[in-house]
Amino acid sequence: MSQDLSIIQLVLHASWVVQAVMLLLVLVSITSWAAIFSKLFSLRRVRELNEKFERDFWSGANLNTLYATAAQKGHASGPMERIFVSGLREYQKLRERRITDAGTLLDGARRAMRANFQREMDVVETNLSFLASVGSVSPYVGLFGTVWGIMHAFTGLASLQQVTLATVAPGIAEALVATAIGLFAAIPAVVAYNRFAREIDRVAIMLETFIEEFSNILQRNIGAQPAAAQASTF
Repeated sequence: MSQDLSIIQLVLHASWVVQAVMLLLVLVSITSWAAIFSKLFSLRRVRELNEKFERDFWSGANLNTLYATAAQKGHASGPMERIFVSGLREYQKLRERRITDAGTLLDGARRAMRANFQREMDVVETNLSFLASVGSVSPYVGLFGTVWGIMHAFTGLASLQQVTLATVAPGIAEALVATAIGLFAAIPAVVAYNRFAREIDRVAIMLETFIEEFSNILQRNIGAQPAAAQASTF
């Protein structure tokens, strides 16, 4: 009996619908684990790049030097660095067009940084919705396989004159394996989603804080220099 009720035997003796559900859930679980590890490494890199640039930014380095270095890096730079580049680039473009109004200069730089912020957050949140879907849908997919397997088991028992626990147990056990696999796929996805959501919120707060602080620096720079003598350096 123990051999008949082993996991492998239960999967092999399940109906083809239940086996298809199990296979689907296993593939979803493998994909979700790949997404979890990918997101784990990418968020760690984002955090390290942001912290490095923030240290350089507040170390007193020349902002034009930081801008030139960040522009050379391109996609190898971090989200905070790219937001900084977008804001300063727009600020300098407006200055080159002889725009001297402080409000226009600051508003243009802030809009550029906000637009880049949204793009960066879209990239950071990649695969997060997939993990949420896996966590919410997988148990129901497993439950569907369980219900189908139980229906199939009881249909097979309809022709028997005498039904005992020994005849019912294998069919029900086969069906319950689908629910177990569904939970196996869902639980890690839910845990990872909650953790990543908290980390992404911290990244968003860090970037928004930087936007406000850099806007203050630009505002002070505008106010410190006469409109006719504003230089291109900080």
